[in-house]
Amino acid sequence: MGFSAYKMRPALGPEKDLETVQRMRAAVGPNIGLMVDAHSWWRMGDKSFSPQTVMEVATEMAKYRPTWLEEPLPPHDHDAYRKLRAAKIVPIATGEHEQDEAGFEDLIQTTAADYVQMDVCCQGGFAMGQRVFAAVAQKGMRFAFHSWGTTLEVLAAAHLGICWPEHVVEWLEYPCYSNSGRVGMYPFPLSDEILREPLAIERGDLIVPKGPGLGIAIDERVIEKYPFIPGPWSFFKINSPPETVAVTGDHSVKWVDANSPSSA
Repeated sequence: MGFSAYKMRPALGPEKDLETVQRMRAAVGPNIGLMVDAHSWWRMGDKSFSPQTVMEVATEMAKYRPTWLEEPLPPHDHDAYRKLRAAKIVPIATGEHEQDEAGFEDLIQTTAADYVQMDVCCQGGFAMGQRVFAAVAQKGMRFAFHSWGTTLEVLAAAHLGICWPEHVVEWLEYPCYSNSGRVGMYPFPLSDEILREPLAIERGDLIVPKGPGLGIAIDERVIEKYPFIPGPWSFFKINSPPETVAVTGDHSVKWVDANSPSSA
């Protein structure tokens, strides 16, 4: 599809994670960006990486020149992020799990990361996004959209992002699902079917449509085809200690214990 960078999630432990990044760099060559997303994979109960292990793994990963290392530490621990970034090992990205604007403000004002990430569809919308962009620009940082939903979400983020210079809003995330026989993570047909026409991507860039509104028609038949089902969209099991956590569709909400009465 012509993308200039690819996000990957290693999840096999320190040595295997480093091997995975090494293999990816060898496969794609020196000119493709690699975003290494630790997104809670390094927080696995008794097998969670310690801050020292994160530092050591980041140091070894730096040899393969990742574009950034994303969420290698618990998102709420901004102090840990400040210490990791201060070490200047690799660029650090975080933000998609911030629960309010104050969290973003702290990340930005204390420069706890190099890249601030935000999902404008579930973390405050366009108005809050504009304020976050302005704060990012003032600090000389970079912004990267988190867009892990449908193509409608990608399009909405793109319309907001192109209003800002590329040195401020640098990256738009495009999820690659295994729809219609394509190679991808897993099937999610709603992602494509929600738009009446597919998004146009040329040489890795999204060509934003120029029609009224968002520039493209919504296929409202998906409302009946894919009715809303209450509850978490996924469950993860941790083996040690034994625990099942429920994952909601809103990245700003912490995972909850599926067996807890309060999470019913």
